[in-house]
This record gives sequence, structure tokens and C-alpha cells, in this order.
Amino acid sequence: MTDALPQEIIRAKRDGERLSAGEIEAIVAGIASETLSDAQVGAFAMAAFLNGLDRDETVALTRAMTASGRTLDWADLPGPAVDKHSTGGVGDTVSLLLAPALAACGAFVPMIAGRGLGHTGGTVDKLEAIPGYAVRPETAIFRKAVRDVGCAIIGQTADVAPADRRLYAIRDVTATVESIPLITASILSKKLAAGLSALVMDVKTGSGAFMTEPERSRALARSIVDVANGAGMPTVALVTDMDEPLAPVAGNALETAHAIEVLAGRRDDPRLMAVTVVLAAEALVLGKLAADVAEGRARIERAFASGAAAERFGRMAAALGGPTDLMERPEARLAKAQVVREVAPERAGVVAGVDVRALGLAVVALGGGRRRADDAIDFSVGLDRLAAVGAAVGPDAPLGVVHARDEAAAARAAEAVRAAYRLGDEGSPQPLIRERLT
Repeated sequence: MTDALPQEIIRAKRDGERLSAGEIEAIVAGIASETLSDAQVGAFAMAAFLNGLDRDETVALTRAMTASGRTLDWADLPGPAVDKHSTGGVGDTVSLLLAPALAACGAFVPMIAGRGLGHTGGTVDKLEAIPGYAVRPETAIFRKAVRDVGCAIIGQTADVAPADRRLYAIRDVTATVESIPLITASILSKKLAAGLSALVMDVKTGSGAFMTEPERSRALARSIVDVANGAGMPTVALVTDMDEPLAPVAGNALETAHAIEVLAGRRDDPRLMAVTVVLAAEALVLGKLAADVAEGRARIERAFASGAAAERFGRMAAALGGPTDLMERPEARLAKAQVVREVAPERAGVVAGVDVRALGLAVVALGGGRRRADDAIDFSVGLDRLAAVGAAVGPDAPLGVVHARDEAAAARAAEAVRAAYRLGDEGSPQPLIRERLT
């Protein structure tokens, strides 16, 4: 810590100077205790945004925000505590598949997930679509689910990295969200507080990602890997494609139902499974449960094929308050929209490109996301059967299916979906895995 006045620390960063660990700890303590005003926190965020934070400064910020609240310890578990985090996208249901698959392979996954942000869907919102599922259980229930089932996916509680929660809220209204060091510290402070042994990062790039340019996505992945390892948490990052939805579905109950059908082997989704398997394989290697990625892939694929991953997901849902027959009867447990309409293209053709962000915003407009933090979500609405890049569409092959609360909302969403698709004579999807950083 330091006795320097907060305004002097802010001035130093404003002028491009490097801050010491003690100066950063003082700023974070002031953020958490609210002895720093919103204006001072905003000024610090802007100074960091404009002048950057180097690796050591970002490590210090991450550690200080981690220490601002409660931290978990999983040393009593008979296996490694590992996790995966995504920077967000559309149709990204990887967490719902990956956590139970890792648990079936001997890992423990205490996953603290987030809600939807902007056009992207949130894992917590998808799980809240399950009746009774407690996304903020008591700590004892969370720990019991992790130990007994091997995985539990919950939302961030108020006492985990509280400095990050306040700093993020201020960044959101001061145009400083895009700072790579601040994003890095925000993500990793929560993961370190969760007591993880290792982490796999999925950094999205493309039209549906927050980082749309590959160079920025790579820079964020590099920052996260360097800072996480500098803070003592072994981490690997993959840069993955978000130039089309990862799964052909967007919307909370719809995505949860899709994940259940894939887990149960009742629906194929090669694109979603490919990303899930490679991320899970990396986690097994980091957790020393596989000698290499090839062995990790084989173990994860067996967990899916045998039904072990599906069994773990069902047990996790029940342990956290959900129905015991969710895997067998998802259609009876998950909300359904009043209006379901196919979206015909304006002409026949081949999908040459997709504005994925526009599809995500269409779901928000249907009521499946939030315009304000206190908005209620309609879990039933969304999009399904979304056409992939390279797919032929026409009178008998729609662009997708809208699930809406009324006809007017369905009509607006259909127009948004048509506008999001670009048709041509041919289309080629981007590689799913763009880069691996260690």
C-alpha cells in the first residue's frame, strides 16, 4: 500500500507513468471501500485506457481486485479445479456442455458465469430458464454440488471481486470498456477468486464478438495468458470464430434445450462440439488429467458418447434446484414462445455472410436480453434453425425460425434476421480455431 493521495496516483497514470503495486492496491482499496468517488474511479479508468497498463501493472490490478472480496479454496477436492471462460458471442452454449464433460473425466468445475451483455447471451440467463435452478445458491450448496457432481455453474455473488464489479459499472458509462488491461483484470480477478488450478480462455473474434478484429482478439488473448500465468494460474487461450453463430440457435430456453439435446445425443451440432471438445481437452491437459491434447480429446469424446456428460448435467441441475427429469423431458420443463414463425429469404441463394451482432440484437429486441440492467428476460423467445454460412436457402429452406411473444414482435424479428444475412452464389465458413496461445 501507499500513502500517496489518490489524485496523485491518477495524475501519474494520466501522465503515462508506471504505477507500483502499492499504488494500484491503494486505488483498488478505494474502489472497493467507496472512499474513491465515481469521478476518481472514472478518471483512473480513462487514464489506464489512454496510457495502458503494462504486464506487471495488470498483474497487480488483477491480484488486488481478487483480494477485494471472498476467495474460494478447493484444496480439499480429490482432483484439479479447472474452468473455461468465453469473451461472449451468439449461440455459445459451450459451458453447458464442457462443465459436465470435464466432470465426467475427473475434473472439478466451480464455474462462476455471467449474464448476457449487449448482444451476447449469458450462461447464467440460460440456466435461469431451467425452473428452480438457483444461480446464486448458498456457498455450502455450491461446494456440495461441485464435490458430489463434479461441476456447478452459478452467477457471481456480491462478495466475489467487489472492486471489479464497481469498476466495471463505471467503465460501462465512461467509454473505457474496451481497454485490454482492464478487460484482462476484470476476467481474471473473478477466476482467481474462484480458486482455480487452471483456466482455458475462449476469445471470440468476428462480427458477433466484442473484439471484432483478429488483431485485437489476439492481443486480448495474449494479455490474458501472460497475466494469468503471472498471477500463478496456468492458462491457455484459443481465438475462435464468431463470424457466424456457434450453434444455430440464440435465446435462453432455446439454447438450453439445444445443449440438452446435444448432450443426450438426440441432436448433432458438429460446429459447437468441435469448439467444446478442444477447449475441454486443453483443460484436461492443464489439470494434468491428460498427457496431451490428443488424449484429452479422446477422453472428452468418450464422455459425450457414453452419456456420462449428460448424466452429470442432469445431476448438476437437480443439485441446484432444477427438475430431476430435465434431461428426459426438456420440452415439458422449458418455456415455449407463443408465436413460432419461419423466416423466408427475399430470394434463393447461398449464405455468404452473417452479421452475428445483428442476430444477437434481434434476440434482445424480442425480450431475450436486457436493454437495462434491471430488465426482466423472456426466456422463451429467440431464434432457432439459423442457416450457416455456405448453406443454400430459399422457399423451402428458411434463414431461421423466430420464437416471439406476439405476431408484431415476430414480424420485426424476421426483418432483422433477413437484414443480417448476406446471400450470394457461394459461401465459405471461417476456420473455427484461429489461434492457440500459451
